[in-house]
Amino acid sequence: MEQGILQGTVTDSLTIFKGIPFAAPPVGDLRWKAPQPAAKWEGVREATKFAPAPMQAGNPPSGKSEDCLYLNVWTPAKSANDKIPVLVWIYGGGFSFGSTSEPGYDGAKLAKKGVVLVSIAYRVGQLGFLAHPELSAESPNHVSGNYGILDQIAGLKWIRKNIAAFGGDPNKVTIFGESAGGISVSMLCASPLAKGLFEGAISESGGSFGPTRPTTYPGENMKTLKQAEADGEAYMHKLGASSIAELRQMDAEKFIPSGWAMASGWPIVDGYVIPGDQHNLYEEGKYNDVPVLIGYNSDEGASFSHYKTPEDYIANVKKRYGKFADELIKAYPAGTNTVPKTARDLMRDAAFGWQTWSWARLQSETGKSKVFYYYFDQHPDYPKDSPWAGHGSPHGQEVAYVFNHIDPNSPHTSATDVKISDAMATYWTNFAKYGDPNGEGLPKWPAFSDANPEVMYFSQTPHVGPVPSAKSLQVLDEYFKWRRTPEGEAWAK
Repeated sequence: MEQGILQGTVTDSLTIFKGIPFAAPPVGDLRWKAPQPAAKWEGVREATKFAPAPMQAGNPPSGKSEDCLYLNVWTPAKSANDKIPVLVWIYGGGFSFGSTSEPGYDGAKLAKKGVVLVSIAYRVGQLGFLAHPELSAESPNHVSGNYGILDQIAGLKWIRKNIAAFGGDPNKVTIFGESAGGISVSMLCASPLAKGLFEGAISESGGSFGPTRPTTYPGENMKTLKQAEADGEAYMHKLGASSIAELRQMDAEKFIPSGWAMASGWPIVDGYVIPGDQHNLYEEGKYNDVPVLIGYNSDEGASFSHYKTPEDYIANVKKRYGKFADELIKAYPAGTNTVPKTARDLMRDAAFGWQTWSWARLQSETGKSKVFYYYFDQHPDYPKDSPWAGHGSPHGQEVAYVFNHIDPNSPHTSATDVKISDAMATYWTNFAKYGDPNGEGLPKWPAFSDANPEVMYFSQTPHVGPVPSAKSLQVLDEYFKWRRTPEGEAWAK
């Protein structure tokens, strides 16, 4: 390895290394700069503990620090010549939270299925994504923001250079992530800066195909550099600073977002890391054309839509969707005095369903690589008197299944839970090995195309079905088409 010698731990047929620096600490003058190369060290460095998570609200298991650019490796390799496929995890957390030390992201079970599992950290919140005219002026590329995405790219470059020392194959890297991690995967697929750094991509509840919007909503989260710079000026003003130099002197604690840090804490269309509206880039075939495995959960809306009454739901739809509101309320109806799953599904589809469906359709039309599309709907049949009656699978529920962390001895685990988890962990690792999830002993997962819109359902058993809510998605698609017209753009302002 380039930087020096590491000492990890050997457990149960795996060698595990934690807290490996892949970039210099982004502190002092390096705050709000692209990540710089990590320093070399003399002698042997211990790599047995997770490094602190990035600055964020709450208390990640490994603590938090502005010095946070570290990665972890679980490898089944017996020698540096093993050339094992690599699976790289990017955590979610709304670009405001997240850490590689979460117990749910332990990579041992997946590594035992024959991959080198790597998890990489990246800056979140304002420390990861602040844009500001002064920062753009000092950058050689005349842009700012998107530092967290640049961290991910730096992690992938480090893997390309160093993973062979861990028995990994640098030419067989697959990235995967959930929520903001899945959105990051989508952005890396569209970023020219990530070209050639991975051969496959898995996005769980991700995708970033909505147009930019000054007032953001789930699924329309992106701003232009100019809008984000204005947000950054307002943010600096709020902190009582008059220059970036002053902001760089402030204690990192000051930048801990109190919740989701949407303003100045989200990736942006900067023309450099993210060159443009991703939908347009895909229509033009301007993306990193690699096989993708993408999908979402059946009741994502349960985690994000908190409408108490149908009136509340309808008012919100009118505010967000303008002249398309009535059509969408018909497509995603509320009850007479309840806000059932049919209404929650508008939030699911705007944020995840339409993004995934658009990604699948665009890539199968303009690309050469295969698309595998899934829908996760694994949950008990809740009794009518349960508070969960009528609910599906909420946001993030699939992560434990993918990492094969379903406890077969728990009283809450069913036989089908174990079956679905084993299938998903195997499909995901097969995909890392072959660019295709299929393999022995698994139901056949067909590639998706508009002509053959087949989706793998993870629900009691893995089985193939149609695109969920396809008719409603078409109504939503009309809205997004209109949003890209001059009239739709002017309206959004």
